[in-house]
Amino acid sequence: MTKVSVKNLKGEKVKDLTLNDAIWNIEVNDDCLKKMIRLQLDATRQGTRKTKNRSEVSGGGKKPWSQKGTGRARQGSIRATQWRGGGIPFGVSPRDYTFKINKKERVIALKTALTYKNKEKALIVIDNIALKGLKTKEAVEILKALKLEGEKTLFVTSDENENLYMATRNLANVAVIMAGEINCYDLVNADVLVCDEAAVKDIEEALK
Repeated sequence: MTKVSVKNLKGEKVKDLTLNDAIWNIEVNDDCLKKMIRLQLDATRQGTRKTKNRSEVSGGGKKPWSQKGTGRARQGSIRATQWRGGGIPFGVSPRDYTFKINKKERVIALKTALTYKNKEKALIVIDNIALKGLKTKEAVEILKALKLEGEKTLFVTSDENENLYMATRNLANVAVIMAGEINCYDLVNADVLVCDEAAVKDIEEALK
């Protein structure tokens, strides 16, 4: 079993915590992780691009000239695709970029992301992330105590920690989510994962 040090907000070691190797130390599956990240990114795409085809552009109801006798090529409408102002052939249309992956792949992807954080020594466990106030200054002091200045940091809490969220929302490199919201993209996007002890237990309970 893997052990990790539990620290307080001053960066001092309090005790050791044993992690579940079935979650934090698995054989990584990069394919599942890549697929899950692509699913999340594709889900954010609007897919609202649109061009008009010849049936949708305005005008062009009348045949521009006679079929024969003019010496020019035959034309049926000035809104045909070869005309300026005509419809666009094979143009883009609104689409949904999302796709589905099965539940087992989602779990493996999440465990892979957590394993990477553990193996890269980018996991910090705090006994209790309870801030007294909402000031950004307090959050900056915590980051300094944990030696995370300049690092892209993801805080994961067991419950809705409003003080922590309010204190860090002006910090560009810090994000705060609850254990139930943990996802592959946020994990991979962060340099360091900081969890409170209860959040670690919540994650293990959800993924066991």
